[in-house]
Amino acid sequence: MGTVVAPKPLLLRDGRPAAAGWSLDPGMRHLNHGSFGAVPVVAQREQQRLREEMERSPVVWFPALPARIAAARAAVAGFLGVPAEFTALVPNASAGASAVYYSLPQRDGGEVLVTDHGYGAVTMGAARLARRWGGRIRAAHVPLAAGAEEAAAAVLEQIGERTALIVLDQITSATARRLPVDLIGRAARERGIPLVVDAAHVPGLVEDPLAGAECDAWIGNLHKFGCAPRGTAALVARGELRHSLYPLIDSWGAEDPFPERFDSQGTLDATGYLAAPTALDFVADQWGWAEARRYMTELADYAEELIGEAITAATGEPAAARVGMPVNALRLVTLPAGLGRTRLEADALRDRLAAESGVEAAFTSFDGTGYFRLSTHVYNTPDDYEYFAERCVPVLCAWARS
Repeated sequence: MGTVVAPKPLLLRDGRPAAAGWSLDPGMRHLNHGSFGAVPVVAQREQQRLREEMERSPVVWFPALPARIAAARAAVAGFLGVPAEFTALVPNASAGASAVYYSLPQRDGGEVLVTDHGYGAVTMGAARLARRWGGRIRAAHVPLAAGAEEAAAAVLEQIGERTALIVLDQITSATARRLPVDLIGRAARERGIPLVVDAAHVPGLVEDPLAGAECDAWIGNLHKFGCAPRGTAALVARGELRHSLYPLIDSWGAEDPFPERFDSQGTLDATGYLAAPTALDFVADQWGWAEARRYMTELADYAEELIGEAITAATGEPAAARVGMPVNALRLVTLPAGLGRTRLEADALRDRLAAESGVEAAFTSFDGTGYFRLSTHVYNTPDDYEYFAERCVPVLCAWARS
């Protein structure tokens, strides 16, 4: 029997279930907030209101847009606990990383150091940068169970004379673990090597997300746990590198300083940027972010144990995953043997379960092992994961046997 008690589901201030604040299909079980997020109804309506305003008077809208974006990023910067003058808004973490890659000076023969936990799109961009430099990409292997010191050592021992950039996840996507950006950042600073931190999952999950992160650029998605409209992320650059950072598309703000040059992007639909503070404020006003994180953590504790025990009981094999630096609202449970061994197999499981069982879930792989990646948010309830354990675990086990 499980030892973790299920938390009491959250309610809106008017007494309705938390899920009533979203427009998610009630006919589906939504257990994968971490991939694409989910936008509260109030933020959806605000974005639509802004779009209608834009379409009513585009000649008035676009000249005034940079000032409105500046106000939105100031609000976002306050949420992240950093100064607005160090903060730009970009479409997502991959776009922010690409902006950094294309802004860095040429380093003939330079190598880019990543880890084998890196997000595919960001790693592919790093590999292209290395090819442009005439160098190569080097991937450090970090064991899933590695603690902070072991993980830092695994990365730092891969640094060589040609290392010109380090790209590191603060919270990894596929493996739902943290990496010691503080330890690695200090070592990179001592060696004069720029560090880019992919913090795609961090805003909303970490109270002070940049505390201790000694990095040259930090990029966090607001559309994941922050619940902002998709296509909204923050690029924070606090050191000298920020003076060299430019958006991928030159526009009329190209000669402005950082971050103002990112505020002018022509006819880009920036309504997601402008509605982001509404989403952040919604969670703050309904529960407070500290309470939201507490609930997500306790629900993840419950779900991880419940589903792990269900898989273990069905297969006879231990399903608990040993994760060295676990995350509060993202967890791993080992799948029945043979399932999700590669990214493509894991994605196929995601699609099949949604189509056949009405459950949106995330499956990932690492070192040839497949995992169910738990991803909780305030609108999830213990019943969601009890349903998964009762209905979906037998399905997954049947698929493994076949």
